[in-house]
Amino acid sequence: MQIPIQITFHDVPHSDGVEQYVRTRAAKLDTLATRVTGCRVVLEAPHRHARHGEHYHVHVDVTLPGGEVVAARSPDGAKTYEDLHAAVDATFDDVERRLQDFVRRQRGDVKPHERARHGNVAKLFPYEGYGFLTTAEGDELYFHRNSVLEAAFDRLKVGDRVRFVEDAGEAGPHASTVVLV
Repeated sequence: MQIPIQITFHDVPHSDGVEQYVRTRAAKLDTLATRVTGCRVVLEAPHRHARHGEHYHVHVDVTLPGGEVVAARSPDGAKTYEDLHAAVDATFDDVERRLQDFVRRQRGDVKPHERARHGNVAKLFPYEGYGFLTTAEGDELYFHRNSVLEAAFDRLKVGDRVRFVEDAGEAGPHASTVVLV
């Protein structure tokens, strides 16, 4: 890391053992992404429960060129952590997964999703269960009843604006994932 790690204890007594454990987990981040510029970790106990003990909140913010990766484990979530080490582990596991995804996106290893296009319903054949769309370029694309999301085929009318993804089929290009706008 180019900037030393910042560890903040908020409503949690400072512990050298916990601080060293956090530094060890943070050092592993450098092996996942070589250009980590900074890491901030906040350890806090926002609520004190009389019957259930303390529940810890851990927030990790990793800064890299071109972005930031953030993860947090909070007692408000589905799982509460009464052990500070368990909360640190769960949060750093999340940060590591998100950091790996970030690095893959930066390298271009992740396939980009096709952007949905817009068009208008040109022809409908409700009894046969298909229709045709006109794209902004003037092309006409076939679509089937099963390609229309949210069972909206019966609500479609000629002239309705739709969003769709164009796919290549056996008989040529067709519209899939058709959504009524």
